[in-house]
Amino acid sequence: MTELTTAQLNQFKQQLERRQARLREDIRADLLAVDEQPYSELAGLVRDSGEAAVADWLADLNITLIDRQVQKLGRIERALLRIKTGRYDICGDCGGEIGVERLGSYPEAERCVVCQAQRERVFAHQSTPSL
Repeated sequence: MTELTTAQLNQFKQQLERRQARLREDIRADLLAVDEQPYSELAGLVRDSGEAAVADWLADLNITLIDRQVQKLGRIERALLRIKTGRYDICGDCGGEIGVERLGSYPEAERCVVCQAQRERVFAHQSTPSL
């Protein structure tokens, strides 16, 4: 198993911290935007059932987008914790190496490519929220 160098770990940590800060700001801004235009205001502009459906869809879309951002923030925070505990490049499923190339393209990766592919096959039948 090839261990990451201190320089590589620091680079990943800085990259994750930048993403974390940017994502927190995005979530904060999106939540403020939702507060500034409450659902009751959207619904107050409704003239027919079609417009009501659009108002419902817009409200749901905002919540779904914020939820996705929060989930990504959680993955980033878990990656930072793994860096702190010395387990950043270790697959959470098999205990093998995640690999520098995978971490380089997806720094918050929790699994190696093989385990991630297997997980996607196993859980492919489950429905996921869609926009």
